[in-house]
Amino acid sequence: MERVWGGRKLETLFARELPRETPIGESWELVDRKDAQSIVAEGRLKGSTLHELWTSHREEIFGTAYSQPRFPILIKILDASSALSIQVHPPVHLAPLFGEEPKTEMWYFAATEKGSSIYAGLKKGTSKREFEAALRDASVANLLHRIPSTPDDFIFIPSGRLHAIDAGNVIFEIQQNSDTTYRVFDWNRVGPDGVPRKLHLEESFRSIDFDDFEPTLSHPSGETLVASDYFTVDRWKFTKPRSANDLPQFSIFQVVRGNINFKSRRFRSGDLFLVPASIHNTPVIFETESSLVLRITLRTAAAE
Repeated sequence: MERVWGGRKLETLFARELPRETPIGESWELVDRKDAQSIVAEGRLKGSTLHELWTSHREEIFGTAYSQPRFPILIKILDASSALSIQVHPPVHLAPLFGEEPKTEMWYFAATEKGSSIYAGLKKGTSKREFEAALRDASVANLLHRIPSTPDDFIFIPSGRLHAIDAGNVIFEIQQNSDTTYRVFDWNRVGPDGVPRKLHLEESFRSIDFDDFEPTLSHPSGETLVASDYFTVDRWKFTKPRSANDLPQFSIFQVVRGNINFKSRRFRSGDLFLVPASIHNTPVIFETESSLVLRITLRTAAAE
C-alpha cells in the first residue's frame, strides 16, 4: 500500500519486491475485506481467497467456534519512514453510529532507528479543552505522550486511544478486521495529490478517551504479550519442535527473525503462514536460537 509516510524498508529488511520509487507504508499480510484478499499460495486450495476459506472450509481450517461473517483479524507490516497522522479508532459502542467498524490493535516493533518513538495517549492532566485549543494552534503534539521505541517492544492500542507512529519504526500490526481511522492532526502536510488529507474531528472527539494518560510500551517478559477479546498474541522463541496449537484451532505465525520450517515449507523473516485447525498438532521447527515468531490466535469465547 502506497502511503505518504512510507519508505522502502520492506525491501531492505524482508526482501520484498516493491514498485519503483514509491513510498510503501503498509503490506497487508492477512486480510479478508471486500476490496482486499489474501490468496492461498500453493496446495489443493491454491488460488482460494481467505474469504472463500472462511465461508466454505471453516471447520477444516479454522475450527467450529467462530461465527463472524468475515475473518476477524487483519495483520499488516508498517514502514513508518515519516510520522503517521495523530489518529484514533472508534470504540465498539460508537462505531455503528458512524456507520464504521471499531478497531483495537497491537504493535510489535520489528526494527527501529536511533531516536525513534511513538505517541500514545495524553500527558497527565491534559483536558479536552486544552486539547481542542492545541489543535487550533497546531501544538497538539506537545500534549501527547511520547515514548521511545526499541526492537521487540510492543504496545496494545485499544479503540479510543490517541496514537501516532513516528518516523523510523517498522511494525507488525495485529488488529481487528477494520479499516476505520479518524485523523485528528496530520502535521500540516499534503498528500500525493498536493491536497491536505481529510481530518475527522467530530468523529475523533467523540471517540477519544480523554482519561487515557501516559500508557507505556512493554518488553516481553513472558510468552503471552496480549490476551484480548479480539486476539491473543504469543511470542515464541525456542529451538525444539513445538505443536502449532494444543487445541483444535487455527494459528497464525508471523516470523519476526530467523527461519522457520513447517511441513515442507521454509519461512523467513517477515513471512506469515496460517496453520489449519485440522493439523493443529503439527510441529513448528525453529532452525536457530535466534529465530522468533509471533503466534496469533482467537479466543473462542470472544468469537461468538
